[in-house]
Amino acid sequence: MARLFWLNDEAWAAIEPHLPKNQPGARRVDDRRVISGILHVLKTGSRWQDCPSEYGPATTIYNRFNRWSRRQIWTSILEHWSQQVC
Repeated sequence: MARLFWLNDEAWAAIEPHLPKNQPGARRVDDRRVISGILHVLKTGSRWQDCPSEYGPATTIYNRFNRWSRRQIWTSILEHWSQQVC
C-alpha cells in the first residue's frame, strides 16, 4: 500500500474541473481513484493489467486512459496547466 500513488487534494482540485461530466452509460467509477491508477501505471511503467486493484479494475483504468486520450482530455488538462505556469 505504501508504494501506491494517490492524487493529493491540491492536484485533484486542479484536474477535476476539466473532466467530462454527465456522460451517458453506466455509473462511473471514482475518477480520482482511476486517475491515480493511470498515473501509477505511467509512473512505474507497469502493464495495465498489473495495476493494483486498489485503483479499481484494470480494464476500467485502461479504457478511461484510452477513451480520454482519443477525446484529447489529457491534452486539454496539460494545456491548461501550462498556461497557469507561464
